Amino acid sequence: MDWSDRNFEGRKKETAMTQVAAIQMTSGPDVAANLFEAGRLITQAAESGSKLIVLPENFYMMPMKDTDRLHEAEQIGDGHIQNFLAEAARRHKIWLVGGTVPLTTENPEKCRSACLLFNSEGERVARYDKIHLFDVELNNSEAYTESATIEAGDKVVVVDTPFGRIGLAICYDLRFPELFRQLSDKGAQILVVPSSFTALTGSVHWEVLVRARAIENQAYVLAAAQGGFHANGRETYGDSMIVDPWGRVSNRLSRGPGVVLSQIDLDLLAGIRKNLPSLKHRRMKC
Repeated sequence: MDWSDRNFEGRKKETAMTQVAAIQMTSGPDVAANLFEAGRLITQAAESGSKLIVLPENFYMMPMKDTDRLHEAEQIGDGHIQNFLAEAARRHKIWLVGGTVPLTTENPEKCRSACLLFNSEGERVARYDKIHLFDVELNNSEAYTESATIEAGDKVVVVDTPFGRIGLAICYDLRFPELFRQLSDKGAQILVVPSSFTALTGSVHWEVLVRARAIENQAYVLAAAQGGFHANGRETYGDSMIVDPWGRVSNRLSRGPGVVLSQIDLDLLAGIRKNLPSLKHRRMKC
């Protein structure tokens, strides 16, 4: 038991905890089937007592080709994917982070990859458009060019909720700590990161990056991922996890669809920030 356990163990027992969930999926090209599976897992998480639930990136569809997502793009506030998320949040009385949703732009050849947050009344209360796009050539002949069909966002988003201030990010954003510093500067206490990391990069970088973002920002990280083999031939790493502000993995799921449950405790977070005030010790601002 290290000093953080000694200092905060008693406090954790006395404080009301909020249960949260990160959902892991292995989405395919059929939107209706994916929404059905997402609904099943949301119900499972809600019935387990979770009040804040996070879906993975591309939960609605893992396309056979990148242009397929353009056919599913919706105008903000209107569309079956958004209606599904709003209804699920309202029905279960939960706050729901809708992974990513394709939203239309003025350019018909591109959409926005948007992380939408719905409150327990089914109202959309936040939208974050993915800033960092995954344009890479990996050494196993995998290549990805998100910028060919996705238009990058440019706004950092933090929103107040009953569970604390939530900062929104998506997948490849994990590699850019300056984004998370800006989320921290805006008061984020919980960082949600819907993702679909490749098996190759995830096996080396995923846990390191997720835990690093938690440690350096002294925040909870809810990382909901795709995990498994997909119909388009892609393999995603999975390992959805929830990490506390001390960098400890409180729960995780290695592969396949399922629900990762854990608790968040803002008193624990406040205690860590008080005893190790690294955020106040910063000398360089991004």
